[in-house]
Amino acid sequence: MASFSSPTIFSLIHLITVFLTFSISHSLLDCYTSIISFGDSLADTGNKIRQSNYAYYVNRLPYGETYFHHPTGRFSDGRLIVDFIAEELGLPYVPPYLEGSSDGDFRQGVNFAFAGATALDAAFFQERGIPNVYTNNSLGIQLGWFEDLLPSLCSNPPDCEDIFGRSLFLVGEIGGNDYNNPFLRRRSMEEIRTFVPLVINTIGSTVDTLIKYGARTLVVPGNLPIGCSAAYLTVFESPRKEDYDPRTGCLTYLNEFAEYHNRLLLKELDRLRALYPNATIIYADYYNAALRLYRSPRDFGFYDGALTACCGGGGTYNYNTSAKCGYNGATSCDNPSSHVAWDGIHLTEAAYRWIADGLIRGPFLTPSITTPCLSLGSHDQPCYRQ
Repeated sequence: MASFSSPTIFSLIHLITVFLTFSISHSLLDCYTSIISFGDSLADTGNKIRQSNYAYYVNRLPYGETYFHHPTGRFSDGRLIVDFIAEELGLPYVPPYLEGSSDGDFRQGVNFAFAGATALDAAFFQERGIPNVYTNNSLGIQLGWFEDLLPSLCSNPPDCEDIFGRSLFLVGEIGGNDYNNPFLRRRSMEEIRTFVPLVINTIGSTVDTLIKYGARTLVVPGNLPIGCSAAYLTVFESPRKEDYDPRTGCLTYLNEFAEYHNRLLLKELDRLRALYPNATIIYADYYNAALRLYRSPRDFGFYDGALTACCGGGGTYNYNTSAKCGYNGATSCDNPSSHVAWDGIHLTEAAYRWIADGLIRGPFLTPSITTPCLSLGSHDQPCYRQ
């Protein structure tokens, strides 16, 4: 029997990896012609800072330091998941809607995501005494912006169907802030769980509307494991060992809540798939794509830990509400790529890169992002199944 040395095996594995990466990238490059994005700060590429003075701290270093070397309005040290997806598709970074377009043309993409956005409208929370101090630009407002922009994107229904049939729609992540605000205001778990079906219905309704406008490929992310967030770990720090997952150090009951949201979202997406068999509705499993980083941080290069924020004002998890990242009293680590957590709420570019890689190369997209393209076997046709 032939034997192989370790270098030979590693070389073979490397060649296979390169081949698979090239194959996936090549199959996507000629497929989608634009990205149309909705969501909150996980996807906001600059809308918030163009409308709200509240986000002034994001418009200063160290935000943006890693890749752009200046702040861009992204709530990270660099690129977001949507940026890595755009790179993979060979498209420009998705411009924020509120920035406007220099030539009036958003046909290669537009981003309506707004930091702090909720799925449910502001009135829902105001009626319950839970004001959102960050923004009123809910998912419904963002959908309204999309509808306002429609005349400049396409002139008639067939034109819209052609353009949107070749677009990748990212609907979220959205819903996290519907829970963040009440959780951090110490509202009860029982009350907040009643919000989840309403959030899911709103997301489903938005997907339904976009499909009726001509969208044919939609990626709908689930929620991240919020029990691993430095902000939650700080606010809900517990003396009870049983509250924490021994593998990750995350708060178990908060992650179980995120999983509850994700289960309901999956059921809603299954309902929509049955209703619209000609659309490809893709679930993006942000939860498990991120959870692996918390379970084995060193395997992904996070040698300074997964739970402690790179940028913050001290404390067990380097998260301090009186000295948040970007404010006086906060400092930033020397190497953000060695951390999963950026500012205690958002993640580093390095973490987002791993999540995006897990989506594009699997196994955290259901179905795969390549499915709409490969099913036809030709890049001369729209990127969805007829």
